[in-house]
Amino acid sequence: MKLSEELTWRGFVNQMTFTDIKDIDKQIWTFYHGYDCSADSFTVGNLAGIMFDKVLIRHGHTAFILAGGATSLIGDPGGKDSERPLQGEKIIARNVSGVEKQMRKILTGYDFTMLNNLDWTKNTNVLDFMRDVGKHFGMTTLLQRDYIARRLGEGGSGISYTEFSYTLLQAMDFLHLYDKYGITLQVGSSDQWSNCVGGADLIRRARNATAHVLTHPLVIDKKTGRKFGKSEAGAIWLDPEKTSPTQFYQFWVNTDDAGVEDFLKIYTELDKPAIDKIMTKHREDPKERSAQRRLAQEVTLIVHGNANLLIAETVTDVLTGKTPAAILPKPVLDAIGKEIPVIKTKPTADLTDVLVKSGLASSKSEARRLLNNKAVTINGKKASGDKLKAEDFQNGRLLVRKGKAFKDSALVEL
Repeated sequence: MKLSEELTWRGFVNQMTFTDIKDIDKQIWTFYHGYDCSADSFTVGNLAGIMFDKVLIRHGHTAFILAGGATSLIGDPGGKDSERPLQGEKIIARNVSGVEKQMRKILTGYDFTMLNNLDWTKNTNVLDFMRDVGKHFGMTTLLQRDYIARRLGEGGSGISYTEFSYTLLQAMDFLHLYDKYGITLQVGSSDQWSNCVGGADLIRRARNATAHVLTHPLVIDKKTGRKFGKSEAGAIWLDPEKTSPTQFYQFWVNTDDAGVEDFLKIYTELDKPAIDKIMTKHREDPKERSAQRRLAQEVTLIVHGNANLLIAETVTDVLTGKTPAAILPKPVLDAIGKEIPVIKTKPTADLTDVLVKSGLASSKSEARRLLNNKAVTINGKKASGDKLKAEDFQNGRLLVRKGKAFKDSALVEL
């Protein structure tokens, strides 16, 4: 499968300066992809971009990955209805360190060069910037950009010169990378299209040379219409301290049938025959969620490694009743403790006290209501009576749950 064919099949083709996506097959490209560093961790939205980069590298193209140590100090106004609060240099430096670590882990085994645009931007002379970069941008073109026009239009919040000049700063990156490394292709997400094209235009005007841009679509949750990985509870992070490997694994297991095939193409390195086989099996019995489980396995392996994948799978099996809590090794017990409450009690404790102490009920009256409604299970079986029994404990522990929700569980230990 040629690069253009794989990019199209995986759903990575959006806007481009090429006449046809097949034009990308005509040469070996030196490309760069810039990443925002306004947080110290990537999200699953950023992960789509990294998987996009992987496809290009697998096809033999030379990759430069750019951490936005300078541009993140300014803040990209794209997609924002109001001015971003500026972050300090130390915070951005910490963020750069965090995302670079994640990038290197995810791209293990891939050949790429990591750069930080602060390295060439921090000593830029303002007069040189105005003459060498600003001179090539017309105000009419800049004012017509969607995010600028919206902020300046009726009801808009306005825009500072700092954010207004963001496009020029990013364009300067492309020009610098063209001059120093011969980079002639910038890739990014579709919301960066105008910024990317600004760099290609600058190279054309300042160097009388041709550079190209290719963007991939933002991944959208078909069920909610929001950016994929965003929820009422917040973003799904790649940092295990922000989103635990088990929560990360569960996020993928819980994706809906409408999106699972697309996500297998975007977020895994499985080829077409493998994904076709997975989807055929899935369609035969969707209730088994075999496609979602394979998706969760593949993505968790890429982001968190095999050891954390095994723990996430085991914790999930325990919390869904497939594996008894009695046989858990310490790493799994520690992981469970990050997902659900863990409490100590006596072998014949009152169940209402256990439910309240664990936070599964807000009061004894609510606990009694749950018990009366047969909504409480112990080790996967309906609770009988109002007290725990010594035989309920297996190796000194048991799992109590209200309802069916994964999160509404508690581990009870003697």
